[in-house]
Amino acid sequence: MSTANPQPLWQPDPERIAQARITRFQAWAAERHGAPAEGGYPALHRWSVDRLDTFWEAVTQWFDVRFSAPYARVLGDRSMPGAQWFPGATLNYAEHALRAAADRPDAAALLHVDETREPRPVTWAELRRQVGSLAAELRALGVRPGDRVSGYLPNIPQAVVALLASVAVGAVWTSCAPDFGARSVLDRFQQVEPVVLFTVDGYRYGGKEHDRRETVAELRRELPTLRAVVHIPLLGTEAPEGALEWSALTAGDTEPVFEQVPFDHPLWVLYSSGTTGLPKAIVQSQGGILVEHLKQLGLHCDLGPEDRFFWYTSTGWMMWNFLVSGLLTGTTIVLYDGSPGYPDTGAQWRIAERTGATLYGTSAAYVMACRKAGVHPSRDFDLSTIECVATTGSPLPPDGFRWLHDEVRDDLWIASVSGGTDVCSCFAGAVPTLPVHIGELQAPGLGTDLQAWDPNGEPVIDEVGELVVTTPMPSMPIRFWNDPDGSRYHDSYFDTYPGVWRHGDWITLTSRGSVIIHGRSDSTLNRQGVRMGSADIYEVVERLPEIRESLVIGIEQPDGGYWMPLFVHLAPGATLDEGLLTRIKQAIREQLSPRHVPDEVIEVPGVPHTLTGKRIEVPIKRLLQGTPLEKAVNPGSIDNLPLIAFYEELARKRA
Repeated sequence: MSTANPQPLWQPDPERIAQARITRFQAWAAERHGAPAEGGYPALHRWSVDRLDTFWEAVTQWFDVRFSAPYARVLGDRSMPGAQWFPGATLNYAEHALRAAADRPDAAALLHVDETREPRPVTWAELRRQVGSLAAELRALGVRPGDRVSGYLPNIPQAVVALLASVAVGAVWTSCAPDFGARSVLDRFQQVEPVVLFTVDGYRYGGKEHDRRETVAELRRELPTLRAVVHIPLLGTEAPEGALEWSALTAGDTEPVFEQVPFDHPLWVLYSSGTTGLPKAIVQSQGGILVEHLKQLGLHCDLGPEDRFFWYTSTGWMMWNFLVSGLLTGTTIVLYDGSPGYPDTGAQWRIAERTGATLYGTSAAYVMACRKAGVHPSRDFDLSTIECVATTGSPLPPDGFRWLHDEVRDDLWIASVSGGTDVCSCFAGAVPTLPVHIGELQAPGLGTDLQAWDPNGEPVIDEVGELVVTTPMPSMPIRFWNDPDGSRYHDSYFDTYPGVWRHGDWITLTSRGSVIIHGRSDSTLNRQGVRMGSADIYEVVERLPEIRESLVIGIEQPDGGYWMPLFVHLAPGATLDEGLLTRIKQAIREQLSPRHVPDEVIEVPGVPHTLTGKRIEVPIKRLLQGTPLEKAVNPGSIDNLPLIAFYEELARKRA
């Protein structure tokens, strides 16, 4: 791979570099904490990794993190997994998220947009009032620190209020988007046993109303731990019997009371894709997320009170949690509830225009869809407020960088970022003071010792390696739910290189300090930035009597696209006709989500397995990506080697 030094696509001008918050932070940290005053970002990053304790203490001071009880030291046990951050300290994430209400009560904290209307603001004072009222009602319902509160909600202001009120009480938040079917939601929520469920009666998407009342009834039946269900009438229906009304719970005018909890008290539960069974229930801490997101949003994304932060996301994706954390920096956050491409492909640019977004985040897939559809953002919309377009979900291909540069603005900061649900943050991405090179992420994040390792565990530069992080990050999971001995957590990240986080991505660290992401090094499906489990799809498809077995693969394409074929081995006498094709897609759409529907359904003579009976997803993926057979498959590990010939032939035809 050539990483010779071509001209950057974009270079921040000296004024921008001087004004960036990260520049001011570096000067301050040089004075107070011995950070290097010269050498720009590379020197600051080196110091942040070498002096991890000092760096994170500096972050808490710079952002004025309010500890109600002091910490004994920054980092207790440094081992991974199990690093202990700020032991002894107590605080509350929601208290920090609502701090701007004191200085700017009448400014907009939230701007809510749906498919039909102008942006509707919720002021800081109103957000704080609703959180105070709802937190008091949750306490009255008996919700205590550590209890789980769940939301089956779209990206609406009520979801933000419910999250912050839960956190104010010290409860643990968890959410799914309402396009998830009941089974997908129960696979997640049943693990954590919520005591309260916030839910809508339905949602609007693509110009249509989607009634979810039957799904909600099923969730209520299948979640025996629920003490209360709160009805949000998005489609205007009456509350079902026994449910509480959202309006009644948020009518009070009560100052919020913020439970002071230990730094490592659980904040929320996010979920992995569930490739090998149930999704992993990933628990992150109040303090860990607070300091990581202050660093990421306040320094890397350069956000502050004058900004408007819009990221297209749903409540089922970690980017929603990340978006809500924009409040920590006093930023106005934009909540869009609707289809990314309705009424036309340019929909998200229209929202960026209407809300005056300064940082606009989306998926790489959306950028490439706009390019393919001939969208001209700068010609058709006033995007003068946008300073940065950020992308994630999958690597932004070189053509995506060029298109944004040509079609939005030639003086545009393009931030391709990469991280994970697992840390609810970025390992690498935006740096306002560094140049942007086509096809590359600007740099690893502060306090993140990101490396590319070869199979022997040796770091490599300008070569493809496994993405590893060699020192702890505060937002790494404190644990997985229902993993009492920590074995699932350990096996997920630490079984390849003991004591070192292995993420499951292929990356190149270039000699100029930038990062190139090459996609997953395992078989996780990743479509439009949402990681999905193949196991979910198998479960649904193989309920159909005509399907004997199936295999689903997600393949990153050289043009930035994503091809997700579903291979089906039919039962004797069945044929893959239009009727069966329709039933397969309908079952997946209804029981999982539209995102899970494959691009193609292909009949196969059989599905190959390992000798222990596991479907071999990764070798088939490698074959279809063009890896030669001898490098893609270990023949001694396959139960029926002749079957491989079919997939090899398909790969040859596609090539």
